[in-house]
Amino acid sequence: MKAKILFLSLLSILFACNSTDMNTTFETDLETNAPNQILLLKVDYTTNNFEGGTILGFSKQTDNFTIINEYVEPGDFGSVKLIYKELDQPLFDGTIHWMGLGKMAFPQKLEPANSFEHVKTYDLRYPNGFEIIFNPDKRELDYSKAWQSVQGLVKVREFLAANPTQKAKLFLYTPSVGVGNPKDWYWIIYLKK
Repeated sequence: MKAKILFLSLLSILFACNSTDMNTTFETDLETNAPNQILLLKVDYTTNNFEGGTILGFSKQTDNFTIINEYVEPGDFGSVKLIYKELDQPLFDGTIHWMGLGKMAFPQKLEPANSFEHVKTYDLRYPNGFEIIFNPDKRELDYSKAWQSVQGLVKVREFLAANPTQKAKLFLYTPSVGVGNPKDWYWIIYLKK
């Protein structure tokens, strides 16, 4: 019994250390002053409602912003990790369950949608194109309504003004597959400042 308690204690310490290490790698405060900032926005797949977001701050600046994925196809359980290639830093980590429901593990916390200010005008703003960064099922993706739900955010306008030639990078996270429910799915949109 003591060995079991010791083992469980060690596991919880290791998990706490890993969580702490991951949290200290990034600034996820909306007011971050890091020289290299990535805006992450979450939009519901079926309703196209903006649900929240965060800014990931990095101390090292890069000219390019390439996202690569590490995808583990779900037999029963799978996962997807998105990595900022130039810095070899994670941008997203989430599990995928076959006939179940996975979850986003990183970032651990997003700011709620109501903490993002909207512009007071009705004009539409677009990036210099869109790039789908992950689509394992090769499904046709209509991201235009998802973009429309975030293009009026002050932060989106700031990021577009700071980097006007960028493409918005989009990824459809499907934590439930097989007989998965699209109501569990959501878009992740990335912009670089």
